[in-house]
Amino acid sequence: MKLSNIRNFSIIAHIDHGKSTLADRIIQECGAVTDRELKSQMMDTMDIEQERGITIKAQSVRLDYVKDGEHYILNLIDTPGHVDFSYEVSKSLASSDGALLIVDAAQGVEAQTIANVYLALENDLELLPVINKIDLPAADPDRVAEEIEASIGIDATDALKVSAKAGIGIRELLDAIVDRIPAPEGDPKAPTKAIIYDSWFDPYLGALALVRVFDGEITKNQLVKLMSNNERHEVLDLMYPHPLKRQKTPAIKSGEIGIVVLGLKDVGSVRVGDTITDAKNPTAEPVGDYEPAKPFVFAGLYPIDTDKFEELRDALDKLKLNDSSLSYEPETSIALGFGFRVGFLGMLHMEVIKERLEREFDLDLIATAPSVVYNVYLTDGTMVEVHNPSELPPVNNIERIEEPYVKATVITPTDYLGNIITLLMNKRGIQEKMDYLNEARVMLEYSLPMNEIVVDFYDKLKSISKGYASFDYDPCGFREGDLVKLDVRVAGDIVDALSVIVPRQQAENRGRILVKSMKELIPRQLFEVAVQASVGNKIIARETVKSMGKNVTAKCYGGDITRKRKLLEKQKAGKKRMKAIGKVQLPQEAFMSVLKMD
Repeated sequence: MKLSNIRNFSIIAHIDHGKSTLADRIIQECGAVTDRELKSQMMDTMDIEQERGITIKAQSVRLDYVKDGEHYILNLIDTPGHVDFSYEVSKSLASSDGALLIVDAAQGVEAQTIANVYLALENDLELLPVINKIDLPAADPDRVAEEIEASIGIDATDALKVSAKAGIGIRELLDAIVDRIPAPEGDPKAPTKAIIYDSWFDPYLGALALVRVFDGEITKNQLVKLMSNNERHEVLDLMYPHPLKRQKTPAIKSGEIGIVVLGLKDVGSVRVGDTITDAKNPTAEPVGDYEPAKPFVFAGLYPIDTDKFEELRDALDKLKLNDSSLSYEPETSIALGFGFRVGFLGMLHMEVIKERLEREFDLDLIATAPSVVYNVYLTDGTMVEVHNPSELPPVNNIERIEEPYVKATVITPTDYLGNIITLLMNKRGIQEKMDYLNEARVMLEYSLPMNEIVVDFYDKLKSISKGYASFDYDPCGFREGDLVKLDVRVAGDIVDALSVIVPRQQAENRGRILVKSMKELIPRQLFEVAVQASVGNKIIARETVKSMGKNVTAKCYGGDITRKRKLLEKQKAGKKRMKAIGKVQLPQEAFMSVLKMD
């Protein structure tokens, strides 16, 4: 296949604007699957994706297409739309030459649409605006085209109008991909140079690498080198990605995308962003700089059965190959035992990873409250990064604490503007900009503390805007904050897994809410249990879990009252002694209650 007849492109859009449905129609139009084999969300291979109706993992497929009697190869990459999975989008764009920018004809431009456009422009990609869902009664393609020009700044006069669900305009879209997306550039005779832009673990083949070849070619039985660690491996097999069955090939040539089987069981060897080259005749420079994902949210994951710690380690190792944005390190908790401190890109990412670990590796896990990284400056002039609230140094050693901020972009209909501004103010937001996209929609830019958005901000935003507001964020550095550590004491003992860092002025209110919800969750014991919230040694809130009653006087049928008093005094002394040695079992819901403090 000539380089001029290859097209490598991604599909980018805000969540729920029809990417996966459009990918299905493109696959169907190219004849890669029969009508009988076709199912919805062909590219979404995980159960979780099918159930939630969202794309979590970017997927690639190689398609054949004929235009004007000429045979073309289309390498399509379907990407996620949720802000938490933007790293998957950036990986895919690094291996593409163009991108389809999908915008819903009824909803218009959303926050993640703009974020994905900037990612595409950073990679110098050719953008094709595509207005989807034109068959909806509320569709207004002309208004959406104006919004694309106003908010993004790209020409949308020749934007393609399609309906992925109804199959309208798909053939014209494929023709436009061939005509307007540039062919890949590369030297087929130069030394092998390919980037690994995705990887996953196969139980039969080991670690698999999905690559885009820029120069030269990768052939079967070739001895290749991974440039990040200089490891050498023989290529055992090569395949092209396909929605149903991978197609084997003797070589992946310049400009093409394919799967490389190296037979590696050590999952740490294959790194996303690494460059593959020929071991005997290596290329001089790797393929560009590839930034690793930077986690924003940290939480502890602990196996309920403490014997499963090694199984959790193996599961995280395998999952990291499939999701390179994952980062983790071992940690211990007095309350929960041995586990891992895991870094995530957001709350949805955390939910998905926990669910995948439980489903795919048959583990029962407890997740602690999510937190962010704080820069803590000490009185001796040093600075430490604190990922876990329990690591916070003593108050008298701290000079100041800096917390991470993000630049948040919210696009909303004007009807909900007042409520959304109130929400942003309550979350300690600072307004930077407010632009009206048209008479019905407004774009807000706010600086927000990261800690305020990691838990339930997105849910509240969707709730008060009836689902119409969209949200995206980018980190924008650290700022000093008046912060304290809020501890929870159960029966006098601090439960380190429940500690959180909060603004000082909100500590008392949050403490009261927290102990109140904990009181409902802790099972009653044979003795009273005190649940307290404290800042340092100062108790700021308390609730008491009442003891279970046992009628010790039931056997007394009349007689002097002193007989009953004697039994009650004996019971009281017994409960006091039990309280001194009693251990309280906390259910998992107690650890999740810290998420619902507002």
